[in-house]
Amino acid sequence: MRRREFIALASSAVIWPAGLAGAQPAKLPTIGFLGVGTADAWQQWLAAFVQRLHDLGWIEGRTVSLELRWAEGRPDRAAEIAAEFVRLKVDVMVTSGALLPQARQATSQIPTVLAISNDPVGSGFAESLGRPGGNITGLSLQGAEIAGKRLQLLREVVPNMRRLGILANKNNPGAVTETLETEAAARALGLETVKVEFERRDEIAPAVRSFAGHVDALYIGTDPLVNAERVQIGESTLNAHLPTMHGFREAAEAGGLMSYGANYPDLFSRAADYVDKILRGAKPATLPIAQPNRFDLVVNAATARALGLKIPESLILSADQVIE
Repeated sequence: MRRREFIALASSAVIWPAGLAGAQPAKLPTIGFLGVGTADAWQQWLAAFVQRLHDLGWIEGRTVSLELRWAEGRPDRAAEIAAEFVRLKVDVMVTSGALLPQARQATSQIPTVLAISNDPVGSGFAESLGRPGGNITGLSLQGAEIAGKRLQLLREVVPNMRRLGILANKNNPGAVTETLETEAAARALGLETVKVEFERRDEIAPAVRSFAGHVDALYIGTDPLVNAERVQIGESTLNAHLPTMHGFREAAEAGGLMSYGANYPDLFSRAADYVDKILRGAKPATLPIAQPNRFDLVVNAATARALGLKIPESLILSADQVIE
């Protein structure tokens, strides 16, 4: 993405200083931002990241250069972008755990900040949360650890649930770990599971449709590609009469039944703090990986009514957002 497109995208969050149209200073520190999905799907998250950079004194075109790229759900495209960032000699790369395999293949030297990652330690990307030990640090969603909580919430709305569908991206190491935890949590609740995996963005919709008539509810693994397809998923699951649980609040806003997970704008804002520290000389190996401190429960009451489900009053009162 070029500079003019970037300004249009982030203008809702950032007041850009005058004079950016002039020649850029030479040798500005460079941030390579590699998004797994599309600019549209990541708009709010990117805006939070840019706003925090601005607050910390990093102004695009004045004190820092931002190279924004979007993999659009294609692993091959992600690998090309990561290699491009190596050629550009970016000072720090920002991405998600879903694209770490491609980033690591391209470089083990460029400091890399994970704005979102399900489980960087369990996935083998970091030695520990307290001391990552390599060129990677950032934020962990701990998505696997809250899979059980999501199932408990889903069962409150679908008390007769016996067979659970699980949709997961097999190329996302964190999503694979989350799936294992979800299956374990389902067994503990006495649920039978049906798992369908996908690799590419265009495989998601057919995978969702395959669950119709075969499961009582659907757990959709936390994955940026899934977020990019949230509108289509919402329509497909509603047509298939499938109650769903998601990790992204945007999915519930797009028609999914429920979501429970970390507040993503907050995570991207905190990722900017890591970038700030690295640009000022800190080493990612010694920067502890942080965990979410804000979680959102979103319930789509309109979808519940369409599915013939009743949301318990206790859940309505505890929700951060109820969509009517």
